[in-house]
Order: sequence, then structure tokens, then C-alpha cells
Amino acid sequence: MSKSITAEDLNVYYGDFRAVADVNIEIAPRSVTAFIGPSGCGKTTFLRSLNRMHEEVPGARVKGDLYLDDDNIYAPGVDPVTVRSMVGMVFQRPNPFPTMSVRENVLAGHKLNGTRMSKSEADDIVEKALRGANLFNEVKDRMDRPGSGLSGGQQQRLCIARTVAVEPDVILMDEPCSALDPISTLAIEDLIADLKEDYTVVIVTHNMQQAARVSEKTAFFNIAGVGEPGKMVEYDQTSVIFNNPSNEQTERYVAGKFG
Repeated sequence: MSKSITAEDLNVYYGDFRAVADVNIEIAPRSVTAFIGPSGCGKTTFLRSLNRMHEEVPGARVKGDLYLDDDNIYAPGVDPVTVRSMVGMVFQRPNPFPTMSVRENVLAGHKLNGTRMSKSEADDIVEKALRGANLFNEVKDRMDRPGSGLSGGQQQRLCIARTVAVEPDVILMDEPCSALDPISTLAIEDLIADLKEDYTVVIVTHNMQQAARVSEKTAFFNIAGVGEPGKMVEYDQTSVIFNNPSNEQTERYVAGKFG
């Protein structure tokens, strides 16, 4: 598990509108990379292009190349569903399936893929995924209860368990703590530190302190004005971005002068 990500001259469009322009980035396997920047600068759109989720919007398309290791996920004939099995996503708000139990939520990806397994195999997958999300001990006695009955922080960790259950190579997180209280946020941040041992993790966050805490490298995105595409302004070690950035826009943003 865990693959590198390389974007080469990647442009993301919604119809004729170019939302993200000319991104070139290399993300190492088994690492945490944070995307920061003001609202509307394209960081979430770019994140969603990493597993072709943006294509769920009619008219969305990409120009350029995006590689997982040596495989271009935008090459002709590549199935987006296959890509999404390799690159999982955790969304801003916890979204366990409300009619499913905790156990069924964890197994949802396997069910969707038509995976056949014995009960003991399913039990092993559920326990491994929940342990990987630091949730097993909290829910082991309520496996058959609705996942929606858990607390907000537990629901988000359940969604992470659902993601890791299918053993992707990359985990994308779109502001995973924005709807959570400080204690739950800390639990997710601790979990991210554990996940990078096995996965490539990319996180969008508006919380710059969070980016500084959880990531090794940070990419700063910005936008020149209304109607202009978002661009990646600077990408470097997180300590450099926050302490000695090379671009004045980055320096002004991390100093809280705009955004």
C-alpha cells in the first residue's frame, strides 16, 4: 500500500471555466501533505481531481497528467471507479450510511465492489479497519447499532475505517475536522499520524495550526481574483512554508493578513 502522486501541468475545468491552473507537484508515499489557502482558490477541486471525484460534476474535465507511481489515472481507458478504490476520500462532514450498522458501514466498500467473503473474513476486515481508525474499543459492543448513532468524532473515524477497509493506496481528506469539537479533532489528528505509516495522506484544511501539526509538506493555493483560476503558489516542507516561505503571498497568508 501507499503510492506517490505526481501531477504534471494539471488543469481542472468545469465546462469552459478553468478552476485550477497548471499544477505541478510530487507527493511522496507514506507522508502527510496539507493543502492550504483562502476559500475558492481551488484546493478542494484539485484534491477531488486526485481520485477523479470532480467528474461527478457534469462538464468537469482535466487536462494534464496525474500519476500514482507510474500509472496515469487520466490515461484513456482508465476506469474512475478503479481509481477511487485506490484513492479513498474522507469528506468534510461525517457521512456514515444512516440505515447501516457500524459493521455494515465498514463493509460498504466491499459490498459495493461485489466482494464475496465468509463471515469470519468479514469480521476480520471490520476489526482491522476499526482498529486502524482507533475506534474498535469504543464500538465493539455496538457493531449492530446504526453508525449514525455515534458521536460526530466517532462517525468521522467510522468513515475513515470504511475508507481503509478496502485498503487504498492514498487517503484524501477534505477538511475532516471542520465539523468536530477540539477533542475529536485531536483524535483525528493523532489518527492521521498513524495512517501515514501505511498510506499517502493528503488533507485540505483551513486550520493552519492543524497543517503545521500533521503534515510534512504543505502546498499553498491562491487566486488572483474573481473569475481567475486557482493556482498552487508554493510547495515546500511545512516548516519552511510557515517560517520562511519564498513567496510574499504565502508569507502574507500564513501571517493572517488575508484569507
